[in-house]
Amino acid sequence: MHEYVLSKQMLRSGTAIGALCREAEHAQSRADFINKMNIALKEANETEYWLMLLKDSEYIDEDSYNSIEKDCDELIKMLVSIVKTTKKTQVK
Repeated sequence: MHEYVLSKQMLRSGTAIGALCREAEHAQSRADFINKMNIALKEANETEYWLMLLKDSEYIDEDSYNSIEKDCDELIKMLVSIVKTTKKTQVK
């Protein structure tokens, strides 16, 4: 039963990433864009956490975990890069 709760949490945080990135496409300002991307980054980190718990509870096997975690890690790196680059180009 706890696996259901974990997978539901992972689904929620994982789908929030895409929704926030989509929202950021129509941000009202650069600051709003950065804010939405930062929240997407937090959701990606949370997704990685739930994924780790699913592996540790043996709900998913090591191969599945490694595959999904690799994608999650790449997504986190992209979001970090987007936030950093946008902050650098922000008018001061």
